[in-house]
Amino acid sequence: MKRKLSSLIAAVFIGIGAFSCICQAAGMDIDKEDGEYSIQVDLEGGSGKASVTSPTLFTVKDGNGYAQIQWSSSNYDYMIVDGEKYLPTNEEGMNSVFEIPILTLDEAMPVVADTTAMGTPHEIDYTLTFYSDSIGSKSQLPQEAAKRVVGVAMV
Repeated sequence: MKRKLSSLIAAVFIGIGAFSCICQAAGMDIDKEDGEYSIQVDLEGGSGKASVTSPTLFTVKDGNGYAQIQWSSSNYDYMIVDGEKYLPTNEEGMNSVFEIPILTLDEAMPVVADTTAMGTPHEIDYTLTFYSDSIGSKSQLPQEAAKRVVGVAMV
C-alpha cells in the first residue's frame, strides 16, 4: 500500500511539472541580452478594423523573446498562440494587452484573438510579423516618449 501511494504521489508531481512546462510556452531563442527593447510588428487578418500598437515592447527573458501586444480595443478577452491561451494583463476598461511568446521573426506568426465586440465572442485568425531589423531601444516606444514629454512639461 505504501509503495502504491508513493508511486501515485510521484506520478502526480511529474504530471504537474510536465503540465506547468506545457502551459508556459517559451518564445524563440533570441540572440540578445535579457532586457526590454522595442520591435516593429504588423497585424494582418480579421476585418481590418483592429490594429495593434507598433513598435511594441519586446522582452528577452532567459534568451527567449516575448512581445506585449496592445490592441486598439478593450474587447479582446484572450489570445491563442501555438495552442496556448493567454489572458489580458491590462487594467479594467483599458485596451486589451497580452504578453505572448515570439515564435518567429521576419515571417507571419499565426495567432487567434477572441473578441466580444460583436455581441457574442468570436475567435478571429490573425498573423503578427515581428521584424528583427527593427529591434531597438525601449525609448522608441510611444508610451516611453509620452513619459518624456510629461516629464519635460512638469519641469
